[in-house]
Parts: sequence; structure tokens; C-alpha cells
Amino acid sequence: MGLDPGLRRLALGTLLAAYPGPVPPDWAVDLVAEGLAGHTLFGTNVHDPAQLAATTAALRAGRADVLIAIDEEGGDVTRLAHATGSPYPGNAALGAVDDPALTRDVYAAIGAELAALGITVDLAPTVDVNTADENPVIGTRSFGADPARVAVHSAAAVAGLQSAGVAACAKHFPGHGATVADSHHELPTVDVPPAVLRERDLPPFAAVIDAGVEAIMTAHIRVPALTGDGPATFSRAVLVDLLRAEYGFTGVVITDALEMKGAAVAAGGVGPAAVRALAAGADLLCIGAKVDAELVELVAAEIGDAIGAGRLDRARVEEAAARTAALAARTRAATAAPAVAERLGYAAARRAVRVEGTVDGLARPLVVQLHAAATIAEGRVPWGLGPHLGDAEEVRVVATEADPEALRRLAGGRPIVLVGRHLHRLPGGPELVAALAATHPVTVVEMGWPASWRPAGARAFVTTYGASHANGRAAAEVLGLAEV
Repeated sequence: MGLDPGLRRLALGTLLAAYPGPVPPDWAVDLVAEGLAGHTLFGTNVHDPAQLAATTAALRAGRADVLIAIDEEGGDVTRLAHATGSPYPGNAALGAVDDPALTRDVYAAIGAELAALGITVDLAPTVDVNTADENPVIGTRSFGADPARVAVHSAAAVAGLQSAGVAACAKHFPGHGATVADSHHELPTVDVPPAVLRERDLPPFAAVIDAGVEAIMTAHIRVPALTGDGPATFSRAVLVDLLRAEYGFTGVVITDALEMKGAAVAAGGVGPAAVRALAAGADLLCIGAKVDAELVELVAAEIGDAIGAGRLDRARVEEAAARTAALAARTRAATAAPAVAERLGYAAARRAVRVEGTVDGLARPLVVQLHAAATIAEGRVPWGLGPHLGDAEEVRVVATEADPEALRRLAGGRPIVLVGRHLHRLPGGPELVAALAATHPVTVVEMGWPASWRPAGARAFVTTYGASHANGRAAAEVLGLAEV
């Protein structure tokens, strides 16, 4: 005996699915017609603007108010520009500039682009306060390490996005910035009392709630004082008592992807994770990136079975589906804001660059880019100075495999510009910089989260606060290497 049709439709109304490829398969559109809340688009779904507009139109053929979401943070996390890198700097750069009006303008431009393509929910901004230099998954996605500054820019970002009619989703509640583990791979722990969260991690969430943010995303992190052994995504103390009762949030609570190990392992699979998240107070469940019709039906059946067995209150699921439907109705009639100047993002990235030392006399250097692995959130997006260099020679190396003597010979009498991300914690990175700086004029360009580490002997240290296409061009311009 199959799942009751009414229960199935109710369960589908709480799910945000996904599909592979640039063209929505029939099952993805059919599920929308049958009540699925919507889909999240990833880089594999995006080829070019015309294709993406056709995609969103195809999904709307299933149901006019389908939610179409995307992770478009600008900076290091981009889906629209995954093939080239974002034309906008990310949050760390905007926080470094510290001009809230600029942050609003950048996010308004992103929102206008999304709205024009038919996308209704941006799973951004990241409003985590990045207090851990070693944080492997937030870093440059954060506006900074100061709660007050992050709060101001988070509110500005939400205002910008939503001025275009695109719903903003602030993430990751109650704060992922103090973690030193990636919740895609494990369940990180933030072992602090609630008072520390209120002072350090929660001010940006209070600010975006005051700014009218439409949605907030949960974090797959463990805060023992509030969540016990499970993640915040499964905690009523976090999602109901803290977020709704104490902070007054009335919008949609969206889960981070339930396929992530921080949730799926803790629950015993995506289906059980969905049930636990709904019971805890979540409204819209992001299943993940690797989704097919079978998985959607499995999760819907798990929710329906839990309601039938009395393990999940039907009224709670109806509340969740109603909130999600209201969001879909509000964003359905969205109209794009006026287009913003094309070079806005490049000018913003240029304002963020910080130079310690001197960058004079760098004509035709040897540019050495050190390989750095990407996180799952970032994906494999091009980065670095390469696309912006004129006649400067560039080589790419793995720090632990690089031969300093070979690089010295290649450079000859030329200065060396060494480009990296998170160099202070890149295996072999600090050692390679020191070895080269001992005999050559070396300029270091840090395109990751800026730590306190500075290389001994380097002629200059340049910080971009991100590795987007805009950040790379800005660094090349500051160094006098940009192709005119």
C-alpha cells in the first residue's frame, strides 16, 4: 500500500530537491506539479543565461509558484559564474571595505541578475562571524570576525537582495564561524555557553531579522549546551526556543543540505534527518545536490510514515508547508530591480585590496600559483591572477612537490609573485615562501582568509580577502600586472 496522496503532497511541500544537468528531467517538473516545494540549482545546472532562463521557465511550467533556489554568495561561492569566477567580491572583501551602502549595492546587483533569470531564493548571505582563522568552510564567506561589523553588513546584504524581489536566506544559524571542521564531512562542535553565542554569533541574525529576512538556514553544528549530541538542525531549543521565541523570527527555516554528513550520519540517513528536522521546527528541507526521483519519494514516504505512526505531528508539517507556500507566493510576483553598473564588483574588489610592503618594480615577474583544494561549498571554480596577466609568465605548482631551486632558475633575475589561498595552513606553503624569499624579491598574494601569519623575508604581502574573478583582477591591477 502506497503513501496516502494527501500525506505525500503535504510532505512534498516541505522539500527542496535538485536534479543533474542543464535541462530539468521530466520527473523534476512532474514532482513540482505534484506539490514539491522547489529545486536548488547547482553549477552542473548552469551553462549560460539563456539556458538558465529556459530552465526556470520549464520548472514554472510544473507550477507557477515553484521555489527556485541557488547558492549565489558572490566571491568564492558562485553558481552563475562557476566557469570563470564571480564578477563580485565576497563578504570578507566587503567587510574589509566596510561600506554598508556598497554591500547593499553588490547584493542588489546579484539579486537583479537572479530575478531576471527567474530564480526566487538566494541561499545567501553567509552571516557567520568567522572567529576561527582555521575555519575550513566559512572563511572568506564571512563579513569578518567582529560581530557588530558582520551584523551591519548582513542587514545591508539582505536589504539589497530583497530589493530585487529575491528572498534572502541568512546562514548558518546559530553560527558556523567558530568551527574548525567542515559539516559537509563531519559534525562540528562549538562547545560554548549560550551567553557566548548571544554575544559573538547571534548579533548578525538579530540584524537580519530586523531587516525582514525571508529565510534563515540551519547549521549542522553541535552546541552541547543547546543541542545535546545532535546538530542544531534537529534542535527545538535552537529553532523554536531561540530563533522564534527569543529572536522573533517568523519567516521560513531552511535546513542546510540533509545529505551532508553533519546531518545524515547523525540521523541515520536523509529520510530520518528530514523527520527530525521537521519535528525540531524546520520548514523547508534542502535534500542536497545528488538527488533523483527515488530519493525524493523516499524522503516524502519517511515523513508520511512518521506522521501516520504518530512520531511526527501532522500539524507541525502543515505549519511548515504553509510557511513555504507563503514564501513561494510572495516571490512568484517578483520583479527585478534596475540593473547596476557592470563594473561595480570589480571596483569593490579593488577597494578591498590591502598591501603591506612595496609592490613597485614588478615588471614581468614570474607568477607562481600554489594549488589549493576547494571546499564542497565552493566547488571547482577558477581563481588566481592568470586570466588578468599581461605578458607575465605564470606557473602552477603543488607546494609540497615544488623545487625551490627549479623555481629560482626559472625566475632568473626576475622577481617572484607567489599566489595562494590560506597560505598559513597550506602544507609546504610557508616553507616554500621562505625558501624563495631567501634569494629572490618575493611578493605574496593571499587570496584566502587572512590570518596573522606573515612570511619572513617577503618584499610585500597583498591581501585580497577572496579569490573571485573580481579579486584576481584587483590584485593584478594593484601589482601593475593587469592586461590593459
